[in-house]
Amino acid sequence: MSLVSQIIINADSELRYLSVGELKSIQSYLETGEQRINVSCILRNKEQEIIQKASKAIFQIHPEYIAPGGNAEGAGKRSLCIRDYGWYLRIITYGVLAGDKESIEKIGVIGVREMYNSLGVPVLGMIGAIKCLKESAVKMLNDEENKIVAPYFDFIIQGMY
Repeated sequence: MSLVSQIIINADSELRYLSVGELKSIQSYLETGEQRINVSCILRNKEQEIIQKASKAIFQIHPEYIAPGGNAEGAGKRSLCIRDYGWYLRIITYGVLAGDKESIEKIGVIGVREMYNSLGVPVLGMIGAIKCLKESAVKMLNDEENKIVAPYFDFIIQGMY
């Protein structure tokens, strides 16, 4: 749900008009609309490059993941990791466009820790991978765009702890 929808639903559930602060939040969201679309397009268009750099970085930090017996050993397991990186990058674009973290929370954070634990995937490794994705992505963006996208990466990282 978008920030605008959420604000309206909250006010309606309380049977009131929007507050000045809520209207300013909507105004700020609308003023950054073009930037949000641009950020989303950059992340989409640079997905392969971002993921490639992030996966290279995480496997340099943790070579044991790709070593024999590691969770990303071999092409098949490694491709599953890389698939997940793309999935996280995609849901971050949803959050950026919506202007809130609810879509990320519903799609990508609820239960993720339990899922990875049940699969034997080291959660700290996934946290490291998301940090590497963030580092790779922010290099593609300017300072203003980074202010928009960074909180969504941080939200996923915090949600995994």
